[in-house]
Amino acid sequence: MTKVNSYVNLFALGHFSVDWVQTAIPALLPYFISVCHLNYKEAGFLIFANVLFSSITQPFFGYYADKVSKPWMVPLGPVICGVAMGIFAFTTNYTSLFFASMLSGLGSSIFHPEGALTVNRITGEKKGKALGLFSVGGNAGCAAGPFLAGIIAYKLDIHGLVLFTVINIILAALIFSKIPAAIELAKQQKKIAEQNSPAKPENDWGAFLKLAPIIFARSVGFTISNTFIPIYWIKVLGTSATTGSFVLTGLFTAGVVLTYVGGVLADRIGNIKVMRLAFLIAVPGAMILTNTTNLPIAVLMLLPLAVGIFVPYSPVVILGQTYLGKNVGLASGITMGLASTLGGVMSPVVGWGADKWGVPTALQILWIAALIGVIFSFVIPNPDKRPSHISAVKEKR
Repeated sequence: MTKVNSYVNLFALGHFSVDWVQTAIPALLPYFISVCHLNYKEAGFLIFANVLFSSITQPFFGYYADKVSKPWMVPLGPVICGVAMGIFAFTTNYTSLFFASMLSGLGSSIFHPEGALTVNRITGEKKGKALGLFSVGGNAGCAAGPFLAGIIAYKLDIHGLVLFTVINIILAALIFSKIPAAIELAKQQKKIAEQNSPAKPENDWGAFLKLAPIIFARSVGFTISNTFIPIYWIKVLGTSATTGSFVLTGLFTAGVVLTYVGGVLADRIGNIKVMRLAFLIAVPGAMILTNTTNLPIAVLMLLPLAVGIFVPYSPVVILGQTYLGKNVGLASGITMGLASTLGGVMSPVVGWGADKWGVPTALQILWIAALIGVIFSFVIPNPDKRPSHISAVKEKR
């Protein structure tokens, strides 16, 4: 088990290197709004370009991973994301910013399906903790990205963003050197799984479609918070741009712990119960947050919002991989990619709403999305109650 954890931690580092770039971009929006004179809609379209490009291509890479797994693509993702940050460091041209956002989305798209598929293959029946650890790497990156980007952009010099490029290349080289051993471990786990359960997993698309609104709800919460929390803190609560970036860092720092907790709880009490509880906590928290101008209350309400965003992450991915047991890579690509398209689409929509009615009104979408998550958490089927040849992961309810 120690060996398994070491490789899960390795892929978590890759997840870190991809996601710290993804969340650094929103933290830089106030800088580019000021320097490039962008409006909220144009800023939202930068996030839209990033998320849309990642979402469109991610299921393709996931499907390809199911057919012909290419683990070398795991370190390629961080390299591409690092190059994108290098572009951000040396341009104020909106077209170039748009291209860099798309390029970063491509790097994310290449990494996530293959990374999640490999983690699934090298772990045993208790996938919740492993996916939790893998996700913690991403959320640690989400916490570090806006913090470092904020320091560089608002306190030092924007050209310092090349630090992201250098670190990503170093981490990618480390991962690449360990890929052959990880492949061998995955083969060993496959033999063990076939001995314990000779029945082949199948796909249950009906169950997966019922899961889709939950994926959408979590994606909207993540994308909109990632994009507009710094703006909310600056324009509504009257803090500095640096404070706005630090708040985003605080949100994702909490996410590191909450994502791991979600994975552990999923193994103990079940994926479905964990999701229900998380979304139920998030609804009032998001409602209060988006209707207050009191800074201390807003800070406190970040915690229930974070619960709704991060605790369901591992359960959602595990259930997706369970419902599409025959195509785990495709399920990973959809749960982490295609279904998040709507989350990305909402960025320019919310930006347009913020331009027209104000930031607080536009951000009411946060508690509405959490409410959707609550409703559909009572609709999705229990894998244990489905035929055994379909259920690949046991779920308690």
